[in-house]
Amino acid sequence: MSIHEDIQAVEEEIKKTPYNKATSHHIGKLKAKLARLREELVKKAASKSGGEGYSVKKSGDASVALVGFPSVGKSTLLNKLTDANSEVGAYEFTTLDVIPGVLEYKNATIQILDVPGLVKGAASGRGRGREVIAVVRNCDLVIFILDVFQNYHHQVLKQELYDAGIRLDQSPPDVTIKRQDRGGVVISSTVKQDMPDDLIKAILNEYKIHNAHILMRKKINVDQLIDAVLGNRVYIPSVEVINKVDMADEYVLEKCRTEFPNSTYISADKEVNLEAVKDVVYDSLNFISVYMKPQGESADMDEPMILRSGTTVGDVCDHLHRDFRRKFRYSQIWGDSAKHPGQRAGLDHVLKDGDVITLIIAK
Repeated sequence: MSIHEDIQAVEEEIKKTPYNKATSHHIGKLKAKLARLREELVKKAASKSGGEGYSVKKSGDASVALVGFPSVGKSTLLNKLTDANSEVGAYEFTTLDVIPGVLEYKNATIQILDVPGLVKGAASGRGRGREVIAVVRNCDLVIFILDVFQNYHHQVLKQELYDAGIRLDQSPPDVTIKRQDRGGVVISSTVKQDMPDDLIKAILNEYKIHNAHILMRKKINVDQLIDAVLGNRVYIPSVEVINKVDMADEYVLEKCRTEFPNSTYISADKEVNLEAVKDVVYDSLNFISVYMKPQGESADMDEPMILRSGTTVGDVCDHLHRDFRRKFRYSQIWGDSAKHPGQRAGLDHVLKDGDVITLIIAK
């Protein structure tokens, strides 16, 4: 049997097996096998293509991918939001390369990438899907562009990205797996798990992990355990933008709003509600503003550094100059992240929105 046939057989067995306590062990092992087969398929597709892909250099304060089926309006939206010049046509597969554009908004510089349309089977290489997904994996936000008349594409797109190891709107499982030379599998958990130990060991066995210490600090499910074992998943937030609302009647719009109540509704072609797209992109990227204060001088409150939430003092050093981390002595912080004004802080100190920072660098 081919890998495709193996995958189909496992998927069919999962579908036909009723889920209950008695079958949970069997389904867990099937999911582990399915994930392993999909990994093999992706590697096989990569080797056949010779490793070619789209080369896109990240720039700006964050990178965003426009993801959708062909001809849903990604190129039009990119051109309206940025300075890009992406070819627009009323036929499928107009965009055959990755087109970058730049959105300047609220002091942030946001790179927006118009990628070729994804289709069903993209995760296994169909329609250059592997190369497109490689670009998406490297982005900070996914914007699903959906046709108001075909919003069911959303589930297909999510499944393709899931099959390619992209976890949308999730946090990584708090699991540590340390392989060992001997001693079997030792399981530790700070919370009660629903998975029995024999199922955990069976999943590890599927990946030839026979000696290891696994520590779980939060409750996880089978899929999250498999993700932790593979260790190559990426976790990206996502939003949905429903396009072509100018062509839809009230019945179609109301039906779509019921299914996607939190989405942003636009007409890229007629430039309807594009400011709302800018807002949702900016808000979803969780930017913070940090102000630099040279030692002995006033802080520059006019031009903040735009950074991502969770940024550390060390990240600021890297952002400013490649030698700053190496020559770093200490920093001083004023703002919500400081215990007191002018607090001394090291490289690992996490900054908050509105902080003022002074870096003391060795000469």
